[in-house]
Amino acid sequence: MFNVDLPEFMLVAVLALVVLGPKELPTVMRTVGKWVSKARGVANQFRGSLDDMVRESELAEMEKKWQEENARIMREHEASLAAVTGETPAALSAAETITDAAEEPAPKPKRRKKSAA
Repeated sequence: MFNVDLPEFMLVAVLALVVLGPKELPTVMRTVGKWVSKARGVANQFRGSLDDMVRESELAEMEKKWQEENARIMREHEASLAAVTGETPAALSAAETITDAAEEPAPKPKRRKKSAA
């Protein structure tokens, strides 16, 4: 990421040891580590939020395409059915609605529990 090679890293480590001293170096490194960890956590959370937004956007686009494709298929189906039967597509869709309603099964009657008396 920062393109730091081994000699450059060693130079920074020696300078930190000289400037901070051997007693303060572990404390400073621990503090730097905590800040780097927090920065990575924030970056990961931000990236996750962006990924979620992109995923939701893609799902919305896909759903819109599916609805358009479904509408196109239904129009083609109605047109081909109208060509075969000689009726208008509007009459066919009304007839299909009535047929679908008629095909629904009747509700089952509720059974009474028999008493033990």
